[in-house]
Amino acid sequence: MNHFLHGVTRAIVETFELPQPVLEIGAYQVEGQEGIANLRALFPGTDYVGVDMRPGPGVDRVANVENLPWKSASVGTVLALNTFEHVRCFWRGLDEVHRVLRPDGALVISTPFHFRIHEFPHDYWRFTPAAYESLLERYPSKIIGWHGPRNRPANVWAIAFREEHPAITAAQYEYYRNLMNEYAREPETTWTRRLRYRAARLLCGRGPFAGYLDRNRWDAMCLNTALPLAA
Repeated sequence: MNHFLHGVTRAIVETFELPQPVLEIGAYQVEGQEGIANLRALFPGTDYVGVDMRPGPGVDRVANVENLPWKSASVGTVLALNTFEHVRCFWRGLDEVHRVLRPDGALVISTPFHFRIHEFPHDYWRFTPAAYESLLERYPSKIIGWHGPRNRPANVWAIAFREEHPAITAAQYEYYRNLMNEYAREPETTWTRRLRYRAARLLCGRGPFAGYLDRNRWDAMCLNTALPLAA
């Protein structure tokens, strides 16, 4: 979790009606990240359950997303922020999320892309925006976004709604983008570090430093598609 993705989630919460109960997958709050990792603070008065494979801060129930102990169609919203890179069989986890979500439910998901290997307990996967578009094909209305340089994003995220949730409107998408511009930002660094990167860009070109120079750059696409009719 980082400040940018916390801002992404805040923009989603303030734009869309997210059904209850809310289930957060990967809810363990790593030491030193409590201020931005505590997503339940964005959902005051909400039926909210934090789930992780290990007990600890932010965890209400220990479980594996590959085999969730919830009934089918019993959850309103699933949050999975920077979690699915750690899920060994991620396709099973995504199937389980879809199973427990109500037909009007929502999935908020993000994963790092250009980031070091980090083991909690293991780091298996990286997903591009195109991968999200494919993996979330069952969700007819969604926004898929990326953070950082387009060809080497730091993070990829999505908000995806199941078939009985109202489709995302143009007005909602515009409002969401405005909130993203307000909330989704990384903290400023020292002026000396900014000066060093700018000097290095002049000497070596922009490419090697794009991750830093574009640390607050982002873009997104809204996709509303009809599901194929059942045979």
